[in-house]
Amino acid sequence: MQKSDGTTIAVAKWSAFGCICFGLWSGMIIGFITEYYTSNKYGPTLSLSAACKRGPAPNIILGLALGYVSCIIPILCLTATIGYAFANAGMYGVGLAALGMLGSLPVALSIDGYGPISDNAGGIAEMSGLPSQIRDKTDALDAAGNTTAAIGKGFAIGSACLVGLALFGAFITRIGQSAVDILQPTQFCGLLVGAMLPYAFSALTMKAVGDAAIEMVDFIVADYQKGERAIAAGGKYEPDYDGCIKISTEASLKKMIAPGALVIGAPIIAGFVFGPHATAGVLAGNIVSGIQVAFSQSNSGGAWDNAKKEVEIKKTQFRIKAENEGQDLVKLRLEWARLLAFQFTGEKDANGLDVVNTNTSEFNQQRYDEIKEWMERDTQLREQHIASIVGDTVGDPLKDTSGPAINILIKLSAITSLVFGNYLAHYHIFGNPSKPATELKYLLQRCNNVNDNPNTSTYIMKQCNEFIANGYFGWDNTTFNKIDRIDRAIIG
Repeated sequence: MQKSDGTTIAVAKWSAFGCICFGLWSGMIIGFITEYYTSNKYGPTLSLSAACKRGPAPNIILGLALGYVSCIIPILCLTATIGYAFANAGMYGVGLAALGMLGSLPVALSIDGYGPISDNAGGIAEMSGLPSQIRDKTDALDAAGNTTAAIGKGFAIGSACLVGLALFGAFITRIGQSAVDILQPTQFCGLLVGAMLPYAFSALTMKAVGDAAIEMVDFIVADYQKGERAIAAGGKYEPDYDGCIKISTEASLKKMIAPGALVIGAPIIAGFVFGPHATAGVLAGNIVSGIQVAFSQSNSGGAWDNAKKEVEIKKTQFRIKAENEGQDLVKLRLEWARLLAFQFTGEKDANGLDVVNTNTSEFNQQRYDEIKEWMERDTQLREQHIASIVGDTVGDPLKDTSGPAINILIKLSAITSLVFGNYLAHYHIFGNPSKPATELKYLLQRCNNVNDNPNTSTYIMKQCNEFIANGYFGWDNTTFNKIDRIDRAIIG
């Protein structure tokens, strides 16, 4: 096995097997960590549902923090995997580790499909007008589906890191280099741009979802008002489902053009303008930044969704308790609203406090005290549910659009750069390496000026050494080293 620096290492079969096992176990650990942070059976998501008692803001803040902290262990697992694989088998080992992580792909795909199936089952149950008990069961299945979907995304994100790194190594080999020196200005600038790309990509995809959602809400409101007018005129109203589907379909196609162009265009443009070193920096920054963003967005979105499910479970338990004790919550809410409306007379006492209405025909204090506990709990759960819905609305574009799509950003950028790597190495605007020298005097001139341009120094020195080693112009290494002038040029 030849490493990127030109040295050759022997890869034993057990070392290769170890790389595969490292990738497999890293994927398993990432799956367990994802389940811990997104399932409503564990503390992180339960804390989000409890935070909804204080409104949407604490839910959003804690959900973002949950996504950030959930990156720590998966990143450490990937770091250990890459370190072991590269030390024992170079980039070949990294590729084997990626293969090991993808070895559980059939299971990941099956659990990833569980979520949409259970979610659609709940939607069908609700649209069919089935009893609330059926919807309670589908909600429990949907909560489990959210967790399994997050686990599948964790596998995909982890494998994207390893596959992207392997493709990155192939790109470095394609452009004739052995390493990326981030202390050079071109590489470091490319690194910063690459680290920015996942954020720009996420912004484009999230804006696409938000714009389409606003357009769909406006369409539904207009269609509903149209139906009300039709019913008032004695006609019938049938919701325009096709209009909603059209809005969603057109947005998913048209609004993804810009993110797609960013994925393909950024590394190519960077390489065409500033050379392959800039593209190398872009790819490195893209991988390092994209993995963090993808993990945090996917886990935050899954936790927000399951926090909403946990609140809905508590609402269901409260409804069942009320039914068992003979309380009709719908009627109690109407009665409670009337009592609140007539609780005070509208006047103020000497201390500036509201005067309680003592007219029993309008306000019954005894009945107020009887249903107060029920209605306060009902109001608390409804407000908690609203806060959880806000969190889920924020989390849906993160876990269903931006987070998983960053995998495509990482892999496709690396593949595109690899395909165009040889072209970018020889044809770009700034720092373009000169054509091979055809006369010895031009070769000597370039060797003397080898350090003038850091972007081309490695290429020129490689060319000089090859010319000498191959005995071009009748010179060989022995003769060449006897000439002080040329010897000094090689030393620099």
